[in-house]
Parts: sequence; structure tokens; C-alpha cells
Amino acid sequence: MLPTVAQVLALEPVRRGAPRVLTAADRLDAQVRWVHVIELARAAHLLRGGELVLSTGIALPGDAAGLENYVAELSAVGVSALAVELGSRYSQSLPPALVAAADSHRLPLIVLERETQFIEITEAVHGLIIDAQLAELRSADRLHQVFTELAVSGADADEVVSQAATLAGCPVVLENLAHQVLACAPAGQDAAALLAGFAARSRAVILTGRTSYDPAAGWLVTAVGARGEDWGRLIMMRPGQPAAGDAVLIERAATTLALGRLLDHQQASVERQAHRTVLSALFPAGGLGGVVPPGRYGHGYSDPAEAAARARALGVPVTGRPLLAVVICLDHEGAPLAGLARTAAVADAVAAACQEQRVPVLVSSLDHDRVAALLALPPRADPDAVLGRLARQLRPRLAGRDVIGAGSVVESLAEVQHSFADAAHVAAAAARTGAAQPFYRLPDLRLYGLLHLLRDDPRLQAFAERELGPLLAHDHAAGSQLMRALTAYLEAGGNKAEAAKRAQLARPTMYERLRQISAVLGTDIEPAESRLSLHVALLALQSAAS
Repeated sequence: MLPTVAQVLALEPVRRGAPRVLTAADRLDAQVRWVHVIELARAAHLLRGGELVLSTGIALPGDAAGLENYVAELSAVGVSALAVELGSRYSQSLPPALVAAADSHRLPLIVLERETQFIEITEAVHGLIIDAQLAELRSADRLHQVFTELAVSGADADEVVSQAATLAGCPVVLENLAHQVLACAPAGQDAAALLAGFAARSRAVILTGRTSYDPAAGWLVTAVGARGEDWGRLIMMRPGQPAAGDAVLIERAATTLALGRLLDHQQASVERQAHRTVLSALFPAGGLGGVVPPGRYGHGYSDPAEAAARARALGVPVTGRPLLAVVICLDHEGAPLAGLARTAAVADAVAAACQEQRVPVLVSSLDHDRVAALLALPPRADPDAVLGRLARQLRPRLAGRDVIGAGSVVESLAEVQHSFADAAHVAAAAARTGAAQPFYRLPDLRLYGLLHLLRDDPRLQAFAERELGPLLAHDHAAGSQLMRALTAYLEAGGNKAEAAKRAQLARPTMYERLRQISAVLGTDIEPAESRLSLHVALLALQSAAS
């Protein structure tokens, strides 16, 4: 950090001059970028701002108007302070007109009551400036090393955010465009208190550039994204003005996060990990739920023929048969080890049920609450009938909120990854709705299924924020429940009486709240097109929360 005027006054060469601050003593925290000795009546054109101007006063104007103009020009260009030595021009004190002008323009004016060597002051201050610049270079090099190592090692978002918080010494949060927290490093603070009402507070902080500081919130915020598409924001929670280097730190961390996400999307398509199982080789890049270009494999074989050969070696013929991906989401809230045991048991049950139906299958537990299976259907089999029998046989092994999701039927291994992606999204979305069908296909979820597929798309998140963000922010600021009233109105298909009943409000109260909602959103909410847009945004928010 550059030295301040106060730090310059504490230097020994300056103290020998017996400095005394005459004006703007509250502005001695101004940083000094350079020291300039000037003996001219017009000096501003030689300056760029941030300088400490030293003068003996021999060339200063002799009249009050001239001194006023001299100080005004220095102030306009942004000098940090003006120091005038007594002896050459002024023997006892500085002219009252000079003091009055400096006071009027809030420019720190310092009188040096004893003669001192300006060259010594210049050397001492410039030494501090050079030390500060070297410190900044060392800090920048340190940040470069830390975040380069994180990027090269493939560190996840939690690790990058944690490192940023450690370096900054304050909490750091990564959010998506829907203001949902993706990663949080509280830096010793209470995480629950830190994140209380986070989404509403975040909506109130508007970026004025790529990186900006909001003094009201005490947040330094920078956009996170790559290739011109932002997908989140990185927030440094530091009350008061940001420390030196904070902007560089948070921007470097954001770059590392953007690069990591970019590499995550590409990694699966460039790495052919032959040691994975056949089933994991057929998952989409990035795991179930990823979006993959046609013909690319997530973690396994680049050649579909090799995958088919390995599947045949396991007793599952996948060539010339319709293939159907299934993902089972288990409602599990216990310890992960217990969940892993249960998913293993369900995977065994799926294998047994398929064997009884004489349907070849590749099946495996994915984690502590999901099971994946690839069914090789008989050539003329009815997929829904097979799924129905499978669901009936599995039901004794499943809990009430466990969900079976099925993808689309495909004809080759090259298309299986898309069937798995559909199955994973269908199962997750059906679990969110709480419905109780034996199994689910994508058509069963209709619009909600589409929105769930797109829930991580920044464009959908931005749309939902544009439509409903002002209302959510208003509810947070005013403690109102307009969002609840709007939800009831939309779910009632625009029927105000039914909406009042659903919201348990008197009709006049509901009518007034709908009027307030229109005012907050700046749009008429009664037309069908308006209600449709708001309802889609509402479903998108609900889907993102799943």
C-alpha cells in the first residue's frame, strides 16, 4: 500500500522540518503516489494526482485571488497535500489567504517551520513508495502461484473459495445467478448468521463494473464466468473499504473458478479412463446431469465397440437391442455409510428383478442415494410394461418417497449418455414434486421437467431473477408476503377469489396485494401472457431449489 500523508509526516527528514498541519487534518489518510518539488505560480499542468507538493513559496502569487486559483488547481488535479517551508518567502507564517483557500478546498496544507533538505524528504518518501510497489509485486506473485497451483491440481470450488478467504482474512462466498450459495468460507465467523437472508441481501448489491464494492453491504463483488458468459458472482465480505490487493485477489480467485468449471466440462471428453466400469463409461461428462455433445463419453471408452465388447463380456448384449437408462433416487437422510449399504441392496434388487424378467442389465450404485441401471430390452418389448413390472417387484425394497426415473429409449451405446442424463433429471425432479407414480418418464413432468433440465442454465436463472427478483427483494426489505400471494394467484389460474381462499386472505386484502405486486414488478399481472411468464419464473425458482 502506498504511504499516506500521515506516514510521510512521521519520517525523520520531514520531522526535522517541524511540520504543522494547518488545514484538512482529517484527510491525512490520502495516499502519496509521488513527491514533486515545484517553484511555479502555475503547477497543476505538471501533475497527475496523488503527489505531495513541496515548495518554499518563492514563486507563489502575491494576491489573495492568485493564491485561491493556485490551490484550486492543485485540488482539482488531486494532489495529496501541499507543504510550504518558511524562510525563503514567508518568514513567520503562511499568508491567511493561502490557508483559507486550502481550508475551502479541503486540501491538507502543511507548514515546515524549520529549514529541511527537500532531497532527503524526496528520497525517504520514494523509498516507501518503492517498498510498497515491491510488496504489491510479491503479493501478486504469491497470488499467481497459489491460484495457478489450484487450477493445475483441479481444485474444486470449495477449495478455491476457502483459499481466497484465508488470503483475505474475511468470509468469501460463491453464488450463482439465482443468488444461491455454491460455496462459502466463513473465515471463523458463524456461517448460519453469515448466510441468513443471503439471497435478498445479494439482490440488493448491483455490480457497476466487472468488479465493484458496495459500501452499504461491505461486499467486494466480482463476476465469475468464461467465454463471455457469466454464471455466478464471488463475494468478499469485508466491512469498511477493501484492503490493498483485495480486488486483485478476488479477481484471480474468480478466474480460477471460471477456468476450473471450463476444464470440468472438457475433462470428461479428453480423458479415457479405461479402469472405470462399463456403466460409468456410459455416463454423461461431468456425471449424471451433465450436458454432453453427441458421441462423447464421460469417463470411459472413446470407442462404442469397445464398450459393447466389455458389456457382452459381462453377459449384457447391447447391440441390436433397445436400451433404456434408469436412475433410482432414494430418500435418504442418515449417515452416508448407511446410505451406501442401502443403495447397494437396491442395486442387487434391480439385478434380481431384471434377471427374473430376463432383461439383461448393467446396474450399480452411484453414491449414497442413487442407483443407475442400463436395461437391454428384448427387441419387441414394451418399455412401459417392463418398467411397470420392475417397479412392482422393487416396491417392497423401496421407501415411500423413493423415485424411479427412466430416460428415453435409444438404439445404440452412442446415445445412452443422453438417456442417463434424462433419467437422472426425471428422478430428481419427480422427487422434488413429491408425486407417487410407480415410475416417471420425461413426459410425466411436462413443463416442470423441462425447467428442471435447464435449472443450472444461467439464462434461465437470469430470466427468473428479472421476473421475480424485485418482488423477492421487496418482501425481504418490507417484511411483506407478496410472493406468497402471487404464488396463490398463479396456482389458481388467475382466479382472484380462489387465490384468496388458497392464501387464506380476505378478498379485499388479496386484491390490494395483487395491486401492490403489479406496482413492484412494474407490469400488469392479469393478462394471460404476463401470468404465464411469471408462473414459468416461479417454477424455475422452485426447480433451482430442488
